[in-house]
Formats: sequence, C-alpha cells, structure tokens
Amino acid sequence: MEDHPRYPIPTVGALVEQGGKVLLVRTAKWRGLWGVPGGKVEWGEALEEALRREFREEVGLELRAIRFALVQEARFSPEFHRPTHMLLLNYFAQGVGEVRPGEEILEWAWVAPEAALAYPLNGFTRFLVARYLEGA
Repeated sequence: MEDHPRYPIPTVGALVEQGGKVLLVRTAKWRGLWGVPGGKVEWGEALEEALRREFREEVGLELRAIRFALVQEARFSPEFHRPTHMLLLNYFAQGVGEVRPGEEILEWAWVAPEAALAYPLNGFTRFLVARYLEGA
C-alpha cells in the first residue's frame, strides 16, 4: 500500500497571459482535463521560485509580473489521478518566450481568456479563470 503524507501538499500554478491570450495545458495527472502549469513546492523553496521552476520545466516559459491570485484546496479531487490533499497556491503572471512543452504536457493552447471557459477545464482552473475574468 502506498504511503500517503499526513499533511497537505503545497503546490503552485499560474494562469499566464501573453499577447492577450492565456496558456492552458492538458496533462494525464488531471485525467485529461485542461489546467495551468504548476507543481509541488520543494523543501526550502520559496513559492515564486517554485512557480518559476515549474514553468521552466513544464512549458519552457519565464515569468514576469507575478501576482498572487488565490488559494484553493484540493481534497481527494476525483479529477486528479490519485487521492491527494493539495493546497493550490494560484498566481497570475506574464509569460516570456515560446512554449516548449515538457514530458507531462499532452497538449497546450494560447486562448482568449473568455474562450478558456469553453475548454474541459478541471474545476480549480475554471475557478481561477473566472477570477481572472472578474479582473482580480
């Protein structure tokens, strides 16, 4: 039996804008649903450092104008590939460079923010995009 941590896992992710469009990615970890790049915060790593590292690893982008958006809690979400309790620290940022997808990225797309809600998003990304559209 897999040993599960007995505390929530801190993660970072961001809805990134470039040229008036936002970046969405599809991964197997979210059962094929679309979301935003991100991942776990490593021991001793500052949150923004973790966010920048995850974006370099997953999509090859550098980030600027990072601003905190909100915290969400994913407690055993059926949308995630395994039972996990995560704290999702979400940001908004500007992307710099060209997308170079890493191995976890099945598909990616730059879309108009309003069009993002038409994608089959995971619920946490849907909430983040809605907050972005509210002008948060």
